[in-house]
Amino acid sequence: MALGKITEIKQTLLGARHEFECDLLECCDGGAAVLYRLPKDNLLHGVALSKGDLSIGYFWEARAYNVYHFLSVDGQTRAFYINISDRTRISARCIVWRDLVVDILIDAEGNCRVLDEDELPCDPQPQIAATIAAARADIVNNRGALQQQWRQRSARLVKQYSLRERL
Repeated sequence: MALGKITEIKQTLLGARHEFECDLLECCDGGAAVLYRLPKDNLLHGVALSKGDLSIGYFWEARAYNVYHFLSVDGQTRAFYINISDRTRISARCIVWRDLVVDILIDAEGNCRVLDEDELPCDPQPQIAATIAAARADIVNNRGALQQQWRQRSARLVKQYSLRERL
């Protein structure tokens, strides 16, 4: 059973705010894992997601990104969706983070695409530009090892919480 409900709050560079109610799976050492079940079919940059699929979100206060591991109802990876971010704060009630626009999609076959760079403001603040560049390079250059870590952690959480059985 999950540890309880938690609200994920995504803030954009332009000040918009989006909230998602999730199940808290883990929370320790400046990091958290949450579960969200997709309420409807969706297309994520060409990756088909189905109603009932799982999204296990990983958040860290000390990393410049968060990750959503999308899993089919039979436990197969559909994709990893990485948001480059900053200002992540984790408490017992909520996870708040700021979306820095640029995202990275890694599909089930390991193909990697950097997304939304064209949506960045023409002249982002130097600190934001540096955060994006460093996180992008880290994720792209280390994606194999990172995917392995995320898959192992998700497999453990799925087993620990019997997530597939509760679909």
